[in-house]
Amino acid sequence: MESLLEVDRRWSARISFAERSAALRSIGALLAHSGDSWFWGAGLAAVWVFGDVLQKRWAVGLLVGIFVTALIVIALKFLIRRRRPKGEWGSIYRRTDPHSFPSGHAARATMLTVLVIGWGPAWLAPILLIWTPLVTLSRVAMDLHYLSDALAGAMLGIAVGIGILLIA
Repeated sequence: MESLLEVDRRWSARISFAERSAALRSIGALLAHSGDSWFWGAGLAAVWVFGDVLQKRWAVGLLVGIFVTALIVIALKFLIRRRRPKGEWGSIYRRTDPHSFPSGHAARATMLTVLVIGWGPAWLAPILLIWTPLVTLSRVAMDLHYLSDALAGAMLGIAVGIGILLIA
């Protein structure tokens, strides 16, 4: 198991932006933050307030997905308790959530993408299909997660998204 963790650390270090240009780190930070739950919660709340009945139902469905995903991620993080990689950026994440496995941002972004593919709108799906891997990798690039954390989060997001689509 230790050899797999070492491979994970090496691959994660290759993706890291720590030694890269300030511009690249700024882009990575923007992408890493764009998957924050508060950002999506605020946006979906606005859709609910200003939207029609179908948009309200859509927003509530995505908010339920965010909540369910968060519950599963939190449970897994406290069960597994893998420490985040060492790094300087993202002190708020490091203080409020010291555990890295699985990545909640990767899970949330992927789950949202699955739901948008299933529920629409059709124009948003291609945007999220590009955005989701960028958010997922930015979490590794900004040294908040190991690559396996991000990949596990993405797989969890697929599972939760499909589960919600099947239940709905």
